[in-house]
Amino acid sequence: MMAYSAHQTKLSCKANGETTFTELQYLMEVPEFGGTPEKVDVTTLSDTSKKYLPGMKDYGDLVFKFLYDNADATSNYRVLKALDEGNTAATFKLEYPDGTAHQFDAIPSVKLGAGAVNGALTFSATMILQSDVAITNPTA
Repeated sequence: MMAYSAHQTKLSCKANGETTFTELQYLMEVPEFGGTPEKVDVTTLSDTSKKYLPGMKDYGDLVFKFLYDNADATSNYRVLKALDEGNTAATFKLEYPDGTAHQFDAIPSVKLGAGAVNGALTFSATMILQSDVAITNPTA
């Protein structure tokens, strides 16, 4: 088994009919990925303990943290903020160093981080899922 660092993890997006993904620069943190299914209660009055079926999967809040960059029209903040303000879904691809990828459609909700003395200016993008998450395993 090989251990991996999160170094070189990338988030890319394509929107508005684009055919190729563009990397969103200055990614600092990615969320946990994996959904927890809701429990559907199927307990009957004759059961002696509760019984459940797995329900719909909930990925929770998918919050990505970036260094703030609003220098031009292709900067990470401006691209994500435009999608947020337009309530527009885009396709996102999160790629790990080993080649594993998660792809999903989402509407980002962008929030500028708090400022502090000797602190970097950051922002977060919370992804409001609009699709299932497709997982691609690395190739040998």
